[in-house]
Amino acid sequence: MIGTSIERLTPEFAAAFPPVAEDVFDAIPTAPHLEKLALMPGHALFVAVGGGVVVGQLLAVIQFQADRPPQLYIDNLGVAPPFKRQGVARGLFEAAMAWGRDGGCEQVWLATDVGNAEARGFYASLGFTREAADVYSGSLS
Repeated sequence: MIGTSIERLTPEFAAAFPPVAEDVFDAIPTAPHLEKLALMPGHALFVAVGGGVVVGQLLAVIQFQADRPPQLYIDNLGVAPPFKRQGVARGLFEAAMAWGRDGGCEQVWLATDVGNAEARGFYASLGFTREAADVYSGSLS
């Protein structure tokens, strides 16, 4: 992660958001989305910045439950291909995990595509265990 810093999105940072390298997000972040996300309680966007460009990102969410302590959910992770295997993803995870612990979380969970061997290997290297699950999605309209 030489020459890369991890930053958490704040309203000030959102207002001056740096350019983004390819393949970090699914689409280019917009100012209105960044501004809302920076103010959203229980959400934290961490970005890795290198050379004035966002080269990695991780979105973390604290999920509150009525019957157990909050859990940290890793919603999204992306690292520009030239920056993979340089500690960027691990640095983003370390920042998110510290934020989650500070928020009272005792556990972390995430999901990835079954065929994403690269991600599955990375999560295993962090000590995560794979669990069987069925995933459902639907429309709100």
